Amino acid sequence: LVNMAVVYSRELDGQTLTLAPSVWTYRRTFVLYDRETGTLWYPFPETGGLTGIAGSLQDSFLPELESTRTTWRNWRRMHPQSKYMRP
Repeated sequence: LVNMAVVYSRELDGQTLTLAPSVWTYRRTFVLYDRETGTLWYPFPETGGLTGIAGSLQDSFLPELESTRTTWRNWRRMHPQSKYMRP
């Protein structure tokens, strides 16, 4: 069984942001922040991404990216050319 996972772009105006959970939640969802500017980000369902809700990037948008949640076994079946790194 393959489920969709939610992944967001971290690129905004040529800058790569580092997203992390903040100490805040809203409607049972973690509010994220970026370590570079401290902007708070929230995934409003109707936007299909993250919206800056407070901070220097307020009203900016980080779109949702297509992704797949699956097991390694299923992934290898679908993509046999895949490689991985050992720790």
